[in-house]
Amino acid sequence: MKQEVNFMEIALDEAFKAYKKGEVPIGACIVKNGKLISKAHNTREKSKNALKHAEIIAIDKACKKLRDWRLNGCELYVTLKPCPMCAGAIVNARIDKVYYGADETNATDNLCEQIFSSERLNHKTQLEKQENFNEKCSKLLTNFFKNRRKK
Repeated sequence: MKQEVNFMEIALDEAFKAYKKGEVPIGACIVKNGKLISKAHNTREKSKNALKHAEIIAIDKACKKLRDWRLNGCELYVTLKPCPMCAGAIVNARIDKVYYGADETNATDNLCEQIFSSERLNHKTQLEKQENFNEKCSKLLTNFFKNRRKK
């Protein structure tokens, strides 16, 4: 459990970087055999690209570093439960397990689990909430959107 906490801290640090840049504060990192492979945060506003979610960027970096599109044996730590787009990328990259901090609060919340366990896909990804990070991750997102509405 100690390693999980350290890697969730890295994901949370990435989320803070996004927050400071005016991006939706979501951070992610990918780990293999207890070693950090990649880390990223949302950059949609800066890049003007809808695909630049933290998870997608982290997957891209990990694939380049490991020189393979298959990320078998890897785990992803992310501050918010993945959206459907990211869940699809995670399964396609063959990531074994996802640890997340906060739950999604909209209608797509359950789609992540459906994608990860779909019988139509040949890879299954495990999903585990990190309860001890729920408040920190949720509060960061809540504060971001509260401040954005004030502007």
